[in-house]
Amino acid sequence: MTVVRKDGVAAIAADTLIKWGTAKESAAYISNHQKILRVGENFLAVTGYATFKNILQDYFDHAPEEIRLDSPASIFRTWNRLHRFLKERYYLMPEEDKEDALESSRMDCLIANPYGIFGVAAHRTVQEFSKFYAYGSGADYALGAMFSVYDDAGRSAEQIAQHGVGAASEFDDATSLPLTSFTVRLINR
Repeated sequence: MTVVRKDGVAAIAADTLIKWGTAKESAAYISNHQKILRVGENFLAVTGYATFKNILQDYFDHAPEEIRLDSPASIFRTWNRLHRFLKERYYLMPEEDKEDALESSRMDCLIANPYGIFGVAAHRTVQEFSKFYAYGSGADYALGAMFSVYDDAGRSAEQIAQHGVGAASEFDDATSLPLTSFTVRLINR
């Protein structure tokens, strides 16, 4: 999955393949194959177990407090509250490695909204990206592909995001087309 910020537009794109071990569940067989969900004015794409998309949708649909995803600080606060619910309501097993300083939420998430493009890593590190970024098993391929075309004036944010997912699907066995993508106009701050 990818996010891109360019020319006043934020774009997000994701493939549609779901893998369970060696089994591949493609969009041809799964009707709800989209990895991007909409929460108000935000688009979120989540890596990890397919269940995480359902969990995030349920949490944000029934959140006990207002959801703000407009800055790294507000996203961090939202994800800390979410992490508590992941354990209490959704039975998350937060252990990944005994050497970890913090419990893991066991998913990475990219966010595109009118305020920018952001990423939340499994240990709730929040970053705001200035150009583009990618998460997921094909992220290295996507990052290289987006780097190679970002400065092309003829390519939009959405086209660059799609290009990244396309490269990942070409070379990564856990990424596959078709893809979905969305754009949002950025607010000048």
